[in-house]
Amino acid sequence: MPTGHMRTKTRTELTYKRRQIGEQVRGDIAEQIDSAFHERGWQETRLDLSTKGILFSKDSEKIGELPEVYQEGYLVDNFKNRVVLDVEWNAKDGNLDRDLAAYRSWYEAGVISAGVIITKDRLPLLRLARQLWAEYQETLPDEQRTKKLPIDLTTSTVTAFDKAQMRVRRGVMGSCPVLIVAANQDTWDGTPYPVA
Repeated sequence: MPTGHMRTKTRTELTYKRRQIGEQVRGDIAEQIDSAFHERGWQETRLDLSTKGILFSKDSEKIGELPEVYQEGYLVDNFKNRVVLDVEWNAKDGNLDRDLAAYRSWYEAGVISAGVIITKDRLPLLRLARQLWAEYQETLPDEQRTKKLPIDLTTSTVTAFDKAQMRVRRGVMGSCPVLIVAANQDTWDGTPYPVA
């Protein structure tokens, strides 16, 4: 595990329309992020491994081969220049285990150089959503007001920064360099709710 860290800030904004979407199979936010990477040449790719053992004598003469072992991978959201990048926005948090274990396997096999996971920082986004929702509710007649948010940020069993951070601390990814990027309240583009 690295002992230090470097902090950089790149501003990427997600439109509020995208934030209104509740849990879906993939979700508009993940699709918006993936589209931005696809526009820059990244591709959704399935990464499989094929391993073949070759036997040599002590004199370095080839004496045989072991049968090929084929490991089917899974589709990563984005792949470019030996870097894999998955957008884990609203999936079950077990996806992080799958991603990090695969990154480790691919890195140790020498086929990738690093992995990246983009997710959300759930609690800061929940605070922002509650603030925006309360402000919006003040503009409504009493009979139309509701405390229920139009999005679910309260579920703690979905992918989020704290879940990814915990797995990185445990070393699930082995020696594979992994960058975790999380959207938070600073990612909001400032568009008021509701969008006209």
